[in-house]
Amino acid sequence: MKVVILAGGLGTRLSEETVTRPKPMVEVGGRPMLWHIMHIYAAHGCNDFVVCCGYKGYVIKEYFANYVLHGSDATFDLATGEVALHRGEREDWRVTCVDTGERTQTAGRIRRAAPFLEGETFALTYGDAVGDVDVARLLAFHRAEGRLATVTAVRPPARFGALETDGNRVVRFQEKPAGGEAWINGGFFVCSPGVLDYLGDDDTLFEHEPLERLARDGELAVFRHEGFWQPMDTLRDRNQLEELWAGGAAPWRVW
Repeated sequence: MKVVILAGGLGTRLSEETVTRPKPMVEVGGRPMLWHIMHIYAAHGCNDFVVCCGYKGYVIKEYFANYVLHGSDATFDLATGEVALHRGEREDWRVTCVDTGERTQTAGRIRRAAPFLEGETFALTYGDAVGDVDVARLLAFHRAEGRLATVTAVRPPARFGALETDGNRVVRFQEKPAGGEAWINGGFFVCSPGVLDYLGDDDTLFEHEPLERLARDGELAVFRHEGFWQPMDTLRDRNQLEELWAGGAAPWRVW
């Protein structure tokens, strides 16, 4: 199954990092966020990727164009121009980078990537969030539901500590507890080909009219993920992910 990754946004809320590169290329543990997301899918046998590029998309293309070189020892023969790579890092991936426009909205990006999807069911996610989502179970759930689309619902991580009180006395303090009862869109979609008929034009946000219409038509299933999920919207988010990775406790590292 092909995996479409939305990687073309401006990333303005993370401007400290995105002034020189697209947000999915911001590094956690010395690797781009995009690399982490792709590994989540590859761990479940999904290794054919369609990356929807936009803002500074050339950075993504250059990364994959030189992927093997950057992960290898190399001998450069300056007399002959030959390059020999040694002990290189390899991935069993196929990566298609599609220029979907710098200002195109999410539905428009998916629509522009459609020619590369070959009329098949595809996975879809954002290029700025990771989680320990059981992708294989998600795909099986989508097939069993028989609807056009499935969205993974997650509980957002808490931003602040929580106080449990008894009158004027604090009886419990919990630093950044799990999110509340509200479920939100966590990405990690699965879409049947019929979803493409809902997308609209370049100015259409996938999260607005297309998903709303799918829901009204009874064609949007929900896969509830109770485990770890974390977006990288701000520098604070990025630093939290970095700490988890550096401490060897990154829950999304399922590979």
